[in-house]
Amino acid sequence: MEVTGKNIMATMKEIAKLAGVSRGTVDRVINNRGAVNPETEKSIREIIESLNYSPNLAGKNLAVRKKKLKFGFVLFGVLSRDTYFADVLEGIESRAAELTEFGVTVEVRESGLYEPEKQIECIDELVDLGINGLVITPINHPMLAQKIKELTEAGIPVVTSNSDILNCGRIAYVGSHYYKNGETAAGLMNLISSGSANIGIISGSPHVLCNSERISGFIDCSTIHYPNLKVIDISVNNDFDDESYIATLEMLSKYPEIDALYLTAAGVSGTCRAVTELGLGGKLKIVCYDATAPIRQLVEDGVVTVTIAQQPFVQGALPLDILLNYISMGTLPEKELNYTEIEIKIKESI
Repeated sequence: MEVTGKNIMATMKEIAKLAGVSRGTVDRVINNRGAVNPETEKSIREIIESLNYSPNLAGKNLAVRKKKLKFGFVLFGVLSRDTYFADVLEGIESRAAELTEFGVTVEVRESGLYEPEKQIECIDELVDLGINGLVITPINHPMLAQKIKELTEAGIPVVTSNSDILNCGRIAYVGSHYYKNGETAAGLMNLISSGSANIGIISGSPHVLCNSERISGFIDCSTIHYPNLKVIDISVNNDFDDESYIATLEMLSKYPEIDALYLTAAGVSGTCRAVTELGLGGKLKIVCYDATAPIRQLVEDGVVTVTIAQQPFVQGALPLDILLNYISMGTLPEKELNYTEIEIKIKESI
């Protein structure tokens, strides 16, 4: 199931704003009460269909309000100050503001990238606050899987966002299909290198499932379909620019035959700084992820050849809709895995 901004649950307030009418008019259309100009009604219904609005949820508005639902959202604290997770936070805050119409509040907590204990502390704190559901960008650790199982068994549904964790009992995942992202990166690398390249991979934390999945997808696809794409070395930057800078310098010094880089995680600016200092800017083919302002600039400058974006706003907003639908109506998402679209960005499309 691919997800776009239009798949996010709309509210009557949104529909009324788009249609240029009052919420009362929208309510009359939804509940077939008449007294609405036919052209206005047609416009409202078209907006309802395009936004995937749920009239059933609208009808339960008052009942949901009485529940005074509270959701928790746990993000990687180190990365949430990066511009990528700033976009995730924007999605959270935007949807949280709209969900106040349903009496829903959202509490956001941050944890370090290598701190499963801290994530558990955040979860416990949110449970003590009385949350009814949780969204988490989890560290891939057995402690977290067990903790999420305990929550679900206690009747607190969990949705994972941005990164997943296996065998934990969560009701849904919202984010990229990381293995397919890796395959896509391999296909792009094949195109931009005319089918032959010596590749260095700079990866993020091994404790985040997306990194291993992106590498697996890239290597498997290359091995089967593009045998002249050779992975020479893999280095870990732990998602930090400084470590990425050092890892890139060391890799390119040790393996001067490398003529392409595949970057699976954060730290893109650090790698590109090393590449530029070595006089290789625009000479090495670089494939990376995300479309943050710094990465967009690197694409425009010709340092990054192509980047793959993954809809961070949706990753912040959609999980809250899934929780609300599940708790208020017992409705699971259409699919357990809610994949965001793969968006390919090159200089000409930025």
